[in-house]
Amino acid sequence: MGKHTEVQSHRACTIGLPNGLLYAHYQVLWNSFFAGVGLQTRNSGPTNREILELGNECSIDETCLSAKLYLGHVRSLLGTCDYILVPRINSWGRQRDMCTRFASLYDLVCNTFRDSGQKFLSCNIDAGKKLTEESAFVQMGEELGFSKKIAENAYHQAKKEDENQWKLRLRKEEALYREKGIKVMIAAHSYIIEDDYYGKPIADYLRSLGLIPIRADITDRKEALKQSLKVSPTLKWEWNREIIGSLQMHREQIDGIVLVSAFPCGPDSMTDEIVSRHFAPLPVLRLVLDTQTGTAGIETRLESFADILSFQKKGGLAQ
Repeated sequence: MGKHTEVQSHRACTIGLPNGLLYAHYQVLWNSFFAGVGLQTRNSGPTNREILELGNECSIDETCLSAKLYLGHVRSLLGTCDYILVPRINSWGRQRDMCTRFASLYDLVCNTFRDSGQKFLSCNIDAGKKLTEESAFVQMGEELGFSKKIAENAYHQAKKEDENQWKLRLRKEEALYREKGIKVMIAAHSYIIEDDYYGKPIADYLRSLGLIPIRADITDRKEALKQSLKVSPTLKWEWNREIIGSLQMHREQIDGIVLVSAFPCGPDSMTDEIVSRHFAPLPVLRLVLDTQTGTAGIETRLESFADILSFQKKGGLAQ
């Protein structure tokens, strides 16, 4: 993609941001960056049944639920913005790989919607090819017609905002460990637990049962990666390592674990088994979400799990 002089002169370009997968992790950085270069963004909004059906229609059966939802969000943005951002992240370094879904996401989207006439924008990060996060954002800015200096300044400001917001979220989450009550760590990827249709209702229902849900994905990332080595020195997926490291860091501060995965996630199918075995005797509830998952079944299982934790807290299981 070359530089676009019309963008550089008018800067009225709108960038579409699908509310799925990497958006949960990058929303502050992306929105701040595009605002920094003077562009508007359009979010696809919260997941609902319509989004799910849109994604399901253009996916093969073997596609994981999270990718189906993402395609639904992309499809809902078609024709409403100048570009839709579809990032590509392959690796952050040695033993810091991403799921192949993230490495192939741009190609998947472009191929799926090749006849739509929609323009797509990529943000390519791959440590193996020395493509850093900063270089990816700078290249993205240059492809939109901005100078390298403008793109660099926008990235640095956006990175500061992102780090400040993350510190606030981290402090808020860590304060939950000091509260009195039954604490349940939700081990799930950000794009699952922050999904309005599938993930958020789980945390909300746990609260309604009087439990304190704490997110494993909001953690000190560097320390979590370090701690994950105590559980598995060969685990390669970056975000799975962060979640497992977070569990390891806080295992003495929680009463149970709820594993939430999107079917059929390959990395989670392996790491969920690791968690179930390594963190015994902590009670573990495994929830695997798919397109047919209903709220009634999930709520019943959460209620039963809450009863187990309450019984254990009272010393019932120790007798």
